[in-house]
Amino acid sequence: MPTRILAVNTAPNSPPGHSNRLTREKSPYLRQHAHNPVDWYPWGDEAFAKARAEDKPILLSIGYSTCHWCHVMERESFTDEKLGAYLNEHFVSIKVDREERPDVDKIYMTFAQMTIGSGGWPLNVFLTPDLKPFYAGTYFPPEPNHGRPSFRQLLERIIELWKTKRADVAESAGALTERLKATAEHESENAFPAGERELNGAGQAFLHEYDPVNGGFGHAPKFPRPSQPLFLLRYGRRFGEKESVKAVLHTCSRMAAGGMYDQLGGGFCRYSVDERWLVPHFEKMLYDNAQLVQLYLDAHLVSGDAKYAVIVRDILRYVKRDMTHREGGFFSAEDADSEGKEGKFYCWTREELKKLLAPDEFTVVSRYFGITAVGNFVDHSDPHPLPGQNILSVVDTKLNEAAVISLASARQKLLVARAKRVRPHLDDKILSSWNGMMLGAFARAYAILGDEEFKETAERNLAFIRTHLWDSKQKALHLRWRDGGRDSLQLLDAYANQLAGVLDLYEAILDPAHLQFAVELAEAMMRRFHDSAEGGFWQTSADTPHLLLRVKEDYDGAEPSGNSVAALALLKLAAICDRKEWREAGEKTIRLFAQRLHQVPHAVPHLLMALDFALQEPKRVVIVGDWKGASTRALLTAAHSTFEPHKVVLGNHGPVEAFARTLKGSDESSLAFCCTGTECRPPTRDGKVVSNFLKETIAAK
Repeated sequence: MPTRILAVNTAPNSPPGHSNRLTREKSPYLRQHAHNPVDWYPWGDEAFAKARAEDKPILLSIGYSTCHWCHVMERESFTDEKLGAYLNEHFVSIKVDREERPDVDKIYMTFAQMTIGSGGWPLNVFLTPDLKPFYAGTYFPPEPNHGRPSFRQLLERIIELWKTKRADVAESAGALTERLKATAEHESENAFPAGERELNGAGQAFLHEYDPVNGGFGHAPKFPRPSQPLFLLRYGRRFGEKESVKAVLHTCSRMAAGGMYDQLGGGFCRYSVDERWLVPHFEKMLYDNAQLVQLYLDAHLVSGDAKYAVIVRDILRYVKRDMTHREGGFFSAEDADSEGKEGKFYCWTREELKKLLAPDEFTVVSRYFGITAVGNFVDHSDPHPLPGQNILSVVDTKLNEAAVISLASARQKLLVARAKRVRPHLDDKILSSWNGMMLGAFARAYAILGDEEFKETAERNLAFIRTHLWDSKQKALHLRWRDGGRDSLQLLDAYANQLAGVLDLYEAILDPAHLQFAVELAEAMMRRFHDSAEGGFWQTSADTPHLLLRVKEDYDGAEPSGNSVAALALLKLAAICDRKEWREAGEKTIRLFAQRLHQVPHAVPHLLMALDFALQEPKRVVIVGDWKGASTRALLTAAHSTFEPHKVVLGNHGPVEAFARTLKGSDESSLAFCCTGTECRPPTRDGKVVSNFLKETIAAK
């Protein structure tokens, strides 16, 4: 096993002897700052009371433990004794892990984007003691450069304004807060989207951004943003738009060939800094890889090409091997840095490879991965950058049989050698939201590819969530578990993503206990977050303290919003259980964001998938019989082998719709009923009949 930097490690550059309140926190990100000279506080009463009592501005600094530029700013600024003393004298400094508190991050990131036109992490926002923001930025350098002030200069300017123009600061903070609140308002009286117009307009808009040379959408830096290509595959299915399917398949192929993909160990990095998917920021996030599994599964179904299934298996085996707690929970992320250098774990010099490999292996590796003496990655770390670094990316695939064998043996040698390196830091907190995404990925992979290990991993993960994060008495799902303890935060994202993941697992194996849990999650989500009057779902529960405003998330970025995930999951669950209130909640959520769907579809590609699902009656494949039996497995394989986004798969046990419970099978083997609306075709034991039914097109509403 490779050496692992544990999540509890603290910043190696922190001066000795310092300790602050973050030592009591579970968050790996907060603990990284626990020995800074800055007197950091966690988000909460103690910090806010101090700011009010001492009449000091608040520095709110938000990041996450695998963030490269967060590490840089810590090394340069937050470990500096003099700067720490200045902050302690003039500010109340608060550190927030944006992955543990996405609700806090959402509010102040929106403020940053509203006032400076961009955002990112680290996010540094200055607040009044009543939490109203008045200035925001991201990374600040330790010395002035390119017209930008140093972080110390910025702090001094903030304090000068606080002391000499306090009334102006308060007035500005109040006005900016009102503007911020206005951004969270939505028109609840929208008509339900017409559908064809929004879907077609969105598809054309996305295709307009397509890069036909390198794949992907837009320019560098390139982020996968899986919900966009996932929607485009549905768009292609609905409108017979072959170009959209080609664009997605090309994008999938180019991403998997690039350096953003770990060519040895599997798994995708967060994003590529260039347009060719070559040079990543090397952190690997659970939520990215979960969504990309779903994308590559769809690419496999649409194209029939096994190479996409290979990527799925490699990602999931990476997660199982390197990102899974011994009891089944999935960890959050791996860092970009190792031993203080970005990408050191992943890169190779030509000389390293020459020493490790046999001559034939070295020749094929050099050609296949495009290895050079100069390298393709520039290490910018100080004071001793590493020369000649090569990121592995697929350059030449024209290999004969002997070369394929040599490449396979070379890969194994490289993996063994890499395993002896110091691995990047692991963020080992377990988030119910991201676990829901990866649960669904493992479940669908089992349903489509049939690998038993994926089913076992999915069921162990769900057991972990139910044991450690689900309160069965209170019907409450906690967000974070780490090191034996869970938090008390209730967030829509956790409920919505868990619901979607559990639904995927239910449809993959038809265990009625999983469907019952999905029902409990849906009921709890509706009770805690649904706005029955105006529609949509609040990001936080009503009793969440210390928030400047309560928002309904409406942006499908790196992660789809809780509203988008909830809408689609409820529409599917309503079709399985025939629960009218869930269908209405899903449709009312779509209606609430109707203008956004029409005017800025780029903002809500996952919600577009919910709209696409809502526009027609889903096909239902009802499998009757022993849900554990081999004949049921065969019919489930047939049901999941066709790309048909407008379907649900259910059994006749548990809280399914009343009609499904009346259907009877036979003692010999399970039967499949293929239904649309109130009509069902004669039952069948033939998987081909099921597949052909799902391939047929049906008219929209």
